[in-house]
Amino acid sequence: MQIIPHGAAREVTGSCHELRACGKRILLDCGLFQGRRQESAVKNSTFTFDPSKDIDAMVLSHAHMDHVGRVPLLWKQGYRKPIFCTYATKDLAAVMLLDGGYIQEKDEEFHRKHLKGSMIKSDGPLYTQDDAKACMELFHGVNYGEWFTVVSPSAGSGQAGVRAQFVDAGHIVGSAMVVLEVDEGQKGQRVRRIGFTGDIGRKHLPIIRDPAPMPAVDTMICESTYGNRTHEDVATARDHLRDIIVKTAKRGGKVLIPAFSLERTQEIIYDLHLLWDGRKIPALPIIIDSPLAQRVTDVFMKHPECYDQRIFNEFLSRAHNPFQFSLVRYSETVDDSKALSGTPGPMIIMAGSGMCEAGRIRHHLKNELPDPRNTVVAVGYMAENTLGRRVIDPTITSVRIFDQMIQKKAEVIYIHAYSGHADMADLDRTILGVDGLRTLILVHGEPLQMEPLKHRLQAIKPEMTVHMPEREEQIEI
Repeated sequence: MQIIPHGAAREVTGSCHELRACGKRILLDCGLFQGRRQESAVKNSTFTFDPSKDIDAMVLSHAHMDHVGRVPLLWKQGYRKPIFCTYATKDLAAVMLLDGGYIQEKDEEFHRKHLKGSMIKSDGPLYTQDDAKACMELFHGVNYGEWFTVVSPSAGSGQAGVRAQFVDAGHIVGSAMVVLEVDEGQKGQRVRRIGFTGDIGRKHLPIIRDPAPMPAVDTMICESTYGNRTHEDVATARDHLRDIIVKTAKRGGKVLIPAFSLERTQEIIYDLHLLWDGRKIPALPIIIDSPLAQRVTDVFMKHPECYDQRIFNEFLSRAHNPFQFSLVRYSETVDDSKALSGTPGPMIIMAGSGMCEAGRIRHHLKNELPDPRNTVVAVGYMAENTLGRRVIDPTITSVRIFDQMIQKKAEVIYIHAYSGHADMADLDRTILGVDGLRTLILVHGEPLQMEPLKHRLQAIKPEMTVHMPEREEQIEI
């Protein structure tokens, strides 16, 4: 039995891991790489396997693009096997992937028009909106806690196959950890249990339920995004956001919030709603400049089964929509978005993408970064070599946006408390709480975060083997 990371190996994006067992090959996630544009474009366009022949099934942890974003490319290259996920993830993926196809088409158009060549030296975009629509026929929704067959044994092989169940990861709506049971059908050999965390959430995040514990497994593939960092208390995030808004409003400036359209945007709207209800922020326009965010919010409202008790107590029990109130306006058209640059503050503009690698936020940063009255508020992880990482880096005084160097004169603030990822204490608690865990494979993290986590765990539990694999490294389990 082998595990092979095809992405998110000593880096955060591109989650894609392969389990080889029972003579079958199963993918766990298939996400986009983000970072240096040309390097990421090459990584995204290439598989080290033949999607049309080699892969027998896929299990998807959640609908963030660094976990699901290359599924349309699998389809484009001939993959026609099932993709298992929760029902909420299936609905969110339909929205996210269609938007991803649009972005791929527009990025390709931009490169051909302005840079005189294809982004990936091909005859077209990575995938299209049509590919994104078509691949959805492969998705199969499954309830949390429900066992399902991932792959059946080959005829006459005597192997019993692989089954799995989803456990609530508490990261975004529909997010799941995966428990896989591998029965290789050999007499006297016990069933092997493998866990895959996807992205682990945090306790007390708004909207969604807290992460459930990982059940007993022998081997676990575990994210390590914040393996050596402690987050601010979730309870402080709203007050921190309030202070930034009040301060920027007094300057007459704009608050720019690059936010993932999936989950983080809804969390911020939720907190802004509570702040406004408590009259803790001034009456200023709040513009959600993301058609994708509006579509995602519609999906959120379809899946109250993922909500925690607080959202029922504060909003739904009174028939109030937590994601809409008097100050909020969703900006749909490109003309609406462009008009914001000529509209004086104070105001709040929230736009995708969260790492500033695509979407309307790049236009707003280009227009508003040079103005010291404004504030850029980072509320999520910024991967290495992304525009977002360069914006929040205090040692960098200018950034390149659309081939122009833009001076960073606006105030830049990172609210770490809004992170949807487990921090070092959460990771330690999750990993050390798994019964029977003998082999740990750390993925989805940069080495500066992974290595301290590995050393801490081995000091506490020296009998446990901890791997930090390179991409395409084969791990025997």
